[in-house]
Amino acid sequence: MEEKNEGHGGYFMIVGFVLIHVSPVHEREVFRKLREIPEVVELHYLFGPYDLIAKIEASDYERLGEIVVEKIRRIDGILYTSTLRGLKFY
Repeated sequence: MEEKNEGHGGYFMIVGFVLIHVSPVHEREVFRKLREIPEVVELHYLFGPYDLIAKIEASDYERLGEIVVEKIRRIDGILYTSTLRGLKFY
C-alpha cells in the first residue's frame, strides 16, 4: 500500500478502479496474478462488458499510471483495461 498524502483539510490517497476485460480461458490465472500485486487492495469478478475490477491505491496519479501500464496490462490474458481515478479521504 502506498503512503497517504496531506491536503484538502485531511489525509487522502489516490485510488484507481481498473475495469479489466480478460480472455475467457485466462480468467483464473489473471485473477491470481492480480492478487500478487501489492497495490491491488480489492479485486472482484464482474458480469457484463468487463470481467474484473481492481481497486488500486497509489501515492500519486503518475504512480497509478505506472501500476496500470507496467504491472497490470502486462499480464497475459488481459485484452484491455479502463481506469477510473479518484481520491480516498481520511
